Amino acid sequence: MIRFEDMKTEVGPALQSKAEEFHFLGYESVSEEEVWNCVIRKAQKKKEEAKLHILVGLILGLSLTDFMNWLTLEAFKRDVQ
Repeated sequence: MIRFEDMKTEVGPALQSKAEEFHFLGYESVSEEEVWNCVIRKAQKKKEEAKLHILVGLILGLSLTDFMNWLTLEAFKRDVQ
């Protein structure tokens, strides 16, 4: 069974595009890896079968607000540990 995590190379162009979009908005430090980690967390919460078009949709539909919220929560988690 294919998992969302196994599709990283296939969605590389979408990750690059989303990171570049955030760079264009002034967030130059955003990496493709951070976008991937954020989206994969959202994908894991979905109870849907892992399909490429679903993952690409999650990447391209990721808002800056959702990404920054995720980044903030991750920072809090690191501080607590």
